[in-house]
Amino acid sequence: MKICICGGGSLGHVCIGVLSSQDGVLVSLLTSRPELWKNNISVSDINGKRYEGSISKISDNPADVIPGSDIVFFCMPGFLIKDTLLRVKPYISESTVLGSIVSSTGFFFFAHDVLGKDARLFGFQRVPFIARLVEYGQSATLLGYKQSLAVAVENVPVADSFRLTIEHLFHTQTSLLGSYLEASLTNSNPILHTGRLFSMWRDWSGQKYDDCILFYKEWDEESAQLLIDMDDEFMSLLDKLPMNKSVIPTLLDYYESTDAKCLSNKLRSIKAFQTIQAPMKRVEGGWIPDFSSRYFTEDFPFGLYFLVNLAKKYNVDTPKLNMVYEWGMSKLNEI
Repeated sequence: MKICICGGGSLGHVCIGVLSSQDGVLVSLLTSRPELWKNNISVSDINGKRYEGSISKISDNPADVIPGSDIVFFCMPGFLIKDTLLRVKPYISESTVLGSIVSSTGFFFFAHDVLGKDARLFGFQRVPFIARLVEYGQSATLLGYKQSLAVAVENVPVADSFRLTIEHLFHTQTSLLGSYLEASLTNSNPILHTGRLFSMWRDWSGQKYDDCILFYKEWDEESAQLLIDMDDEFMSLLDKLPMNKSVIPTLLDYYESTDAKCLSNKLRSIKAFQTIQAPMKRVEGGWIPDFSSRYFTEDFPFGLYFLVNLAKKYNVDTPKLNMVYEWGMSKLNEI
């Protein structure tokens, strides 16, 4: 099987390591920085398991790595998706299945526009791994696995056979979703990240912090309550859309919680989240928010954006989602 990974971030590193370590899988890479990559890559998980793999081709030119690929995985931020789709389009064959590890940043919306209604597409509802970079182009850490995966598939002749392929590649039980909306619209990062950022820094006026905040380990009840309120509005939106709402659990259900206190305790306690830092940067005298981080440039304009715009289209009242979105976009406009 020939697979091409597009994008060289943390998820790209881990996916390359896990997939290329398997017999019968040949992995190539499309990246803007091919000169920084080694052909061999190593990924370690938090239990000590190591995935050792190699990359067959590395290039910044789609013509070098896309032709002949059975599956193309996008592992990239939302602002790169449309441009990359335009670049790879001339080299995708009719049998190639193209998909995204992250679907909540507009992948299906952009792919429908660029590739048309007959393109063979897939997208994960939630990312298969929690990944962190160790050494660019060489190694990464797999901080956590998902217990199960769900994918939306379009125009693939035998969808269940493709599901089994994904299940085999990622060593994780996988189910099929009924619509691309069920993968594209999520209460994960577009709500989880943005609500937490708003709660932490809506009143920030330039003060410095002694340490970098731990994004999850220091989660508080105020952030949890806002998250619950945003999720309630999100669920009201799903009621209006042509999709199966039941495949997207509420955040309280997903995190096995009953209220804000329970949810904040749960988020603080998840082992894989313990060391994840808030998007901050060190300056003279301490730490300040980094409004140029992907938590802002990704999750507001290419995550929460789609939720608030669909809510407007379907006349769903979402005051908390709107409030958080407008705040985040105002911070981006100040960069």
